[in-house]
Amino acid sequence: MIRVVDLHKSFGGNEVLRGVNLQLKRGETLVIIGQSGCGKSVLLKHVIGLLKPDRGKIYVDGVDITALDGDELHKITRRFGMLFQGTALFDSLTVGQNVSFGLERYTNYSEERIQALVKENLAKVGLRGIEHLMPFELSGGMRKRVGLARAIAYNPDIILYDEPSTGIDPIRADAINNLIIRMKNEMQASELIITHDMVSAYKVADRIGMLYGGKIIEMGTPEEIRNSKNPVVQQFIHGNAEGPIENW
Repeated sequence: MIRVVDLHKSFGGNEVLRGVNLQLKRGETLVIIGQSGCGKSVLLKHVIGLLKPDRGKIYVDGVDITALDGDELHKITRRFGMLFQGTALFDSLTVGQNVSFGLERYTNYSEERIQALVKENLAKVGLRGIEHLMPFELSGGMRKRVGLARAIAYNPDIILYDEPSTGIDPIRADAINNLIIRMKNEMQASELIITHDMVSAYKVADRIGMLYGGKIIEMGTPEEIRNSKNPVVQQFIHGNAEGPIENW
């Protein structure tokens, strides 16, 4: 469904991605793990078309999106829904207006149909009757769920998650994990998730890849990652300060 080939990206002489290669298969959940600042979010922004690589290609169903701009790129990226790390809710809009944002942008639905879908998708994430509330009135977990409702409202077939469990307590994080699994099963969506939360990664992933040094250094099932012989992978998944990864 998505194929990333030899992706390179630098910022001001800092080489962040140094030849990333990966494939997201149709209907699978692929989780990319790695340290904070290792380039996970940069990778995700390339996949959704927000950034252009210095070198390399990204194919969505065989179409190289790095060669597209404007309307052509928009036709491809409207297939994506994205839950941003900080949810990126519009603080000046109500919950209902936030959830309807993609519907108004990507569809020609009537206002009545849009409002029905807003209620339906809020209900999917366990939130009813809060359309009138403002984002500042919500808890962190509720904001995450509103962000997810917005991401799925126009029925995308690819969902991207940027650190979905960051900033919320373990119980609410597990509720988000359950929603990720449920969205995949109900919508038959393909999911690409970036995280440094191994509890979440093990629970939701079909496959896990580790980004380190600007490249994917290991890829496998959760069980294969647990049993990896790579000392970098072992240090990261166990959260050890000692090891080949510098912790400062």
